[in-house]
Amino acid sequence: MASYTFDSTGPNAIVAGDNLAVVRALPDGAIDLIYIDPPFNTGRVQARQSIQTARSASGTRIGFKGQSYETIKGALTSYDDDFEDYWAFLEPRLVEAWRVLAPTGTLYLHLDYREVHYAKVLLDALFGRESFLNEIIWAYDYGARSKSKWPAKHDNILVYVKDPRAYTFNATEVDREPYMAPGLVTPEKAALGKLPTDVWWHTIVSPMGKEKTGYATQKPEGILRRILQASSNQGDWVLDFFAGSGTTGAVAQQLGRRFIVVDQNPEAIDVMQRRLGLGTTDNLETFDAAPR
Repeated sequence: MASYTFDSTGPNAIVAGDNLAVVRALPDGAIDLIYIDPPFNTGRVQARQSIQTARSASGTRIGFKGQSYETIKGALTSYDDDFEDYWAFLEPRLVEAWRVLAPTGTLYLHLDYREVHYAKVLLDALFGRESFLNEIIWAYDYGARSKSKWPAKHDNILVYVKDPRAYTFNATEVDREPYMAPGLVTPEKAALGKLPTDVWWHTIVSPMGKEKTGYATQKPEGILRRILQASSNQGDWVLDFFAGSGTTGAVAQQLGRRFIVVDQNPEAIDVMQRRLGLGTTDNLETFDAAPR
């Protein structure tokens, strides 16, 4: 069994194993940007069935110009999102995340309404309240349909920096978005677009879209692209130790960042191997060191 050893000049890596052990083995200050999307503690099994369609004269789905299609179901991916003591699980991982962040580094913690308020209190204590940069609201158009309360249609992403006096934020590198009222600004500003605010309107990964991997809770590349553009530079090290489908690694590849993605779910490792093209033993390492 091979062990992953961090090398600041080394290749990108998919690491299979317990993420706490992996992060504890990383050197202090080695990572420029951490994005993590841990389980949300929903108390239920998260699952997604991948679906493909194919033209068929006997198909039951009717599409463009009346063409008929049949549905082909693929692999079912799932994980158990239920923790008896969620913060006993997550807190030591956040402590290690703070330790491995570079002096100019940034942490993005992606949660939802169930746990985000507890996370804010913990991260204020860990980083210092002065290191809180933003709470990003990612609003989307899919999901809850409750008629007994306001349906939940957003996630929360907390952003903390290691040093509030010196951190990476590349406003000019972020893909800009159109003004909602372009007639109220100059034509030049309307053509340029504006820097996104802390409310991001972005759809989920479409079950029929090109990005889909079939992995439960896969996040869209557009969200990670904005994060990596703003809070890292080319050649920087990006870490995601709840990597799932590997979206962080995929976007890091596109933007010229180096990355370590970690997961212990064999389904996630399989998805990332195929998605990131790191299926050889030179790049796919299994971590076997005991935690300190």
